[in-house]
This record gives sequence, C-alpha cells and structure tokens, in this order.
Amino acid sequence: MIQPRRRRPDRAHRYRVERSVFLTQLLVGAATLLLVAVSGLLDSNLFNNQLFLAGILIIFLTTAVSAGVPWRHLDKKWIVVLPIVDLVALVIAREGEPLLGTTFLLVFPIIWLSTHFGGRGAVGGVVFTSTLLWAAGLMRAEPVSGNEIPRLAIVPIVLAFVAATTYTTTKRAAAQRTLLTQQSVLFEGALRRSRREERTLDEIVNSVDFGVVGFDRESKPNFINRAQREMFSRFGVKENQLSSIAVYHEDQVTPFAEADRPFQRAMRGETVDRVTFWVGEQGKQQAAVLISARPILDENDNYDGGVMVARDITAELRAIKARDDLVASVSHELRTPLTSIMGYLELALDDNTLDPSTRRMLEVASKNSDRLLALVADLLTTAAATKHELAITLAPCDLAVIVTDAIESSRPVAADRDITFVLVALPTVRLQADAFRLRQVIDNLFSNAIKYNITGGRIEVTLSDSVTQVELRVVDTGRGMTHGEQLNLFDRFYRADSVRGSSIHGTGLGLSISRDICRRHGGDLTVESAPGKGTTAIATLPHTS
Repeated sequence: MIQPRRRRPDRAHRYRVERSVFLTQLLVGAATLLLVAVSGLLDSNLFNNQLFLAGILIIFLTTAVSAGVPWRHLDKKWIVVLPIVDLVALVIAREGEPLLGTTFLLVFPIIWLSTHFGGRGAVGGVVFTSTLLWAAGLMRAEPVSGNEIPRLAIVPIVLAFVAATTYTTTKRAAAQRTLLTQQSVLFEGALRRSRREERTLDEIVNSVDFGVVGFDRESKPNFINRAQREMFSRFGVKENQLSSIAVYHEDQVTPFAEADRPFQRAMRGETVDRVTFWVGEQGKQQAAVLISARPILDENDNYDGGVMVARDITAELRAIKARDDLVASVSHELRTPLTSIMGYLELALDDNTLDPSTRRMLEVASKNSDRLLALVADLLTTAAATKHELAITLAPCDLAVIVTDAIESSRPVAADRDITFVLVALPTVRLQADAFRLRQVIDNLFSNAIKYNITGGRIEVTLSDSVTQVELRVVDTGRGMTHGEQLNLFDRFYRADSVRGSSIHGTGLGLSISRDICRRHGGDLTVESAPGKGTTAIATLPHTS
C-alpha cells in the first residue's frame, strides 16, 4: 500500500518534465515558423538561401524529435541538448539571412537554459552563443567589417541581460513557490488541528448532561448539542420553534411575556444570567430549566451570535420542595410540645422551694429550650418565605430604637468574648416597616458579627439616612470569608467549610431569612468580606416599604 503512493508523485513529476520539454521546444519552433511564414510572404526568394533553410529545418527537426523522445526515462542533463541545437540552428539561419531578424529568436533558447539549468545554464548559454556568433563571423569568406563589430558585441550583451533577468526571476519564483509550499503545509496543519479541535469540542459538548445552543448573527440556531435535542423532544419542540416555546415563571402558572422569554432574550444578544423557568403546558408534564446566555462579539465588538446553556433542574427543585415541606411539617409538630415544655419549665423555676442544684439544671433546660424554639421559628420563617407567605405588617417605627434595643440585648453575649459595640452613627430614622421583622434581621446580623468575630474584637454599627433609602451597616473584625464562600452565603442551610467543623453553632438560615425580609420591604441585604479582614453586612430599606 505504501509503495504505490511513493511512485505516483515521481511518475507525475516525470510526465510534467516531459510535457514541459516538448512545450518549450514547441514554442521555439512556433516562433521560427511564424518568422518564416511572414518573411516568405514578403520575399519568395528566401528559401533559396541554403544556410537559412538548413537552420530552419534543424529547428523543425529538433521540435519533432522532442515530441518523440521519452525524456522521463533520461537524465535531466540530456535536455540541454535541445536549446544548444536551437542556438546552433538559429546562428546558421542568421548567417544565411543576417537582416531577417533571426537574432531575436536566440532569446528563446537562452530563456530556456536560464530557467531550467540555473546560473550555469544562463552563463553557459550566453558564452556559447557569443562564441558561435563570433566564430561564424570569422569563418566568412570576407573579413568582418567595422560596422558589423558593434552588432556582434551588442547581441551577447542583450542576451546576457535576458539571461540574468530570467535567472533572477526564476530564482525568485522558486523561492516564492517554496514559501507558498511551506505556508500551505502550515495552513494544512492548522486546518487539521482546527478540525480536530472542532471534533473534540463537539464530542465534549455532546457528552455533557446540559443543553448548549449556539446562535449566528441572524439569531438562528447553528449548533444544538445532544442533551438539548433530547430536552426539546420531550416536549415536542422543534429546533426552528425555539423562540415560540411557552414558558412560565417559578410559580408554574404565570407565563412570561413574549419579549421577556429567556430564549427570546438570548437570541436578541442579551446576557441572561441563571434564569429559572418552567416549560410545558399547565396540567401536563412540566420541567424546570435553568438558563444562562452570553453574546459573542466580533473583533469590532459587534454582535456575531451567541451561546446559551440550559440545564434541567426539575429533580433538584422537587427535592428542595420536598425538603422544605418536611422541615415545615416537622417544625409545626415540634412547636406545640416545645411551647408546653417551656411553660412547665417556667412554672418549675417559679417554685421557691427548689434547691440550687435542681434550679441550675432547670435553667440549662430552659436556655436550651429557648434556643430550640428560636431554631423552630427560623425553620418556619424559611418555609413561609419559600412559599412567598412571609407576613409583613407595616407600621410607623424608629429604626434607631430597634437597633439600640438589639444592641442592648446582644451586649451580654458579646461581653462573654470581650467584644465591644461601637456606634459610629445612629440618627433617628422613621419609616413604614415591620418592626418585629426588622428586629429579626438586626438580631441575625449582630449574632453573626459576634459568633464569627475574634475574642476582644469590635462591631461597628452605622445607620445612615438619605433621600431615597435607609442604610444599616454592621462591620466586624472577624475572620472574614473567601470569594467562594460569599457566592453561597444566602443559600438556605449553607455553612462555610471553615466553620462547619468548629464549635460555632448555626443553621445556615439567618442570612437567607434576613435578606428575604429586607426584600419583602423593598430593600436588600448584601455582604462584603475578605479573609482576615472582617465582614461588612449592609441592609438597605426604602422610606416607604
């Protein structure tokens, strides 16, 4: 199998050489024939000159021989015989008819020698032709006249220029061919690598379990991976109907407006960041999809298409809902007996006949019951927020008073670790809000600032009031958090790895509940932190919630 592949290029090359030899000689013969034909029409006595006729016949005979000789089987050096014979024949014809213009035909063999045989052919051809011209002139019966010497000198000079120009042009063309060949090899290698990388990327994208859709600049899908096709097929959606898919908000009932559909936004070139929606008609099988999309820009920052990533999160959302339902159910079942236990503990502690040891044990039980009740309350609040049932009762209140009361309540716990509160600014701030829920937010922020602070640390509290909103800033001097920990900070039940195995207790619900309360008021809760530089919690509220 390998041997024929090696022979094919050699055989093709030899046939090209043979064809090139014949065509080059044919050019000399054709030029000679044209000269003879034109001259014969003008002068019928031209063919009576035996020297001229002999030279012309040698040219035609050489052309005929070049067509029949198997040059592919001969060494390259034998090809030089043809241009040499042509030079001899043309010099003979020139001697027969010096004024006919046969001298100009000497250019063709010189070009041939310079092209195919390089510098040696160029120099040798000019020297050989000059020798022939001078030898022919000296061999005449009459001596060379003074008027003919310049002509004999000019012809070699002209041929030398032609040979030099042809040689340099041929050399430059060969260098360009070599460069083009090298570039072609590089381009072919780059093309092979590009195709290999494209195939690899296709296999990678088709092996993932989430959908990937690519768009061109006309917002038409030009790539859909296997997972996305399977997702479409489950709902009977065709690839060209991507923009017409009916999708619903997270409540599975409210449809998206056509312009706000995630697929439409992605195909318009908008950035879509982790939008969750439900696909499928109501009352039928529905699936939850999490989608993100990014536009692709060309070198001039113009829209050149986009890519969209979609993931089926139906199982995850159903698992979260089942967990929340279980938490809410268990919390409801725990609250009633826990309230009863706390009531009986209070009655027992009111008994003045208790000995100190028993009273101490009952106080420990009461304290842990309070902690357990707070945990149950957090769980119920989380369940209510998940179902969008978090009750907010608006009434006039002073946020500064709420902050002051929360500080006074937290001072004993902070004092146990020698942590001090610093009031940077605490102006009177009146607003319409739920004072009970805001106290819950502030207690959570202070609790975190104490738990995750260093012993002997500080908590700075700043309350500021602007025209549009109120801002509460709580800054601690604790251990801080990494960027990765901050990404999941508001997820329910999330606790950072750095504190999960420590003695610091927590449920991972406080910040999630606090942010939900702030957002229910029309505000927000954000956190800024860095490892070893403490944490800053910023709660913002509008004046009229």
